[in-house]
Amino acid sequence: MKLATFRTNGQDKVGLVHQNDTKLFDVAAAASRAGGANPAFASMLALIDAGPAALDVARGLFDKNASDESLSVAVVGADILAPVPEPRQCRDGMSFPLHILQAPRGQLKLAARAKNDMAELARIEAEPLGELPEVYRRQPIFYITNRFSVKGTNTTVKWPRYSKVMDYELEFGIITKNKGANITAAKAKDHIFGYTIFNDFSARDAQRLEMEGRLGPAKGKSFDGGNVMGPWIVTPDEIGDPYTLKMEARVNGKVRSTGVTDGMLFPFEELIAYISQDETLMPGEFIGSGTVGNGCGLELGWYLEHNDEIELEVEKIGVLKNKVVRQD
Repeated sequence: MKLATFRTNGQDKVGLVHQNDTKLFDVAAAASRAGGANPAFASMLALIDAGPAALDVARGLFDKNASDESLSVAVVGADILAPVPEPRQCRDGMSFPLHILQAPRGQLKLAARAKNDMAELARIEAEPLGELPEVYRRQPIFYITNRFSVKGTNTTVKWPRYSKVMDYELEFGIITKNKGANITAAKAKDHIFGYTIFNDFSARDAQRLEMEGRLGPAKGKSFDGGNVMGPWIVTPDEIGDPYTLKMEARVNGKVRSTGVTDGMLFPFEELIAYISQDETLMPGEFIGSGTVGNGCGLELGWYLEHNDEIELEVEKIGVLKNKVVRQD
């Protein structure tokens, strides 16, 4: 099942995505027509909280009313929000070894370019990548970002005024279900509601300075609309193996990055186990995979420009589209 949050007549709705991702079925409207409003369909968080029985009801309503065109709207032109517009928490990991190795070197290159030190730039580029620091294999690494700065597909991301170097990041992630603490990796699948795409827009020059202080990222990641998710959530039964999905990033229609979800140092099940150690994991949280290798401009030395249009595509999920614009 693919589930979206969309807005119509000023009201946020839960939609079931159908007809090859071209239509959104209004689950709440179908429930009301069938005999009464169902509080489980008031929002995506309400649906997650209501558990599998609510998903079964939604599926039954769709099976019975899918042919009723008055209960669906076209995806094209619809105001599609982030699938969970305000997640209960937002965490993003560092899971892909190639990105972990290449990102620090990208920051060093960025610093050399800022100083116009071409000799240092050449030295950095000539250096081999080296070995992955042991800490990344010893335990999952993640940070917490601003859950209120989440936006969805087809939105315009405003370039923060304090930054001159803007970047995209090709990621995917999970939305959680079922409150719990001290969850084992073997039981963690019971806490995955579904999968979505994540573009972790980054102000790289701000991030570079923050990371020199050994704490962060902060303003390198947290600015209005900078955490982009969507276009919808795909439930695990439709995904199958989540660690074999093809990924691609395009800027203005041209391929910038490709990757596969394979190779995470700690899969989501182990991330859940680690995060929930003596800490309660809530339903409706977002956990990002981190950037796939070669999945951002920092690694490629190729950053975003004013009015660039970015598309992130992940197999079996969909395409997440955004534009970045500089502010005066």
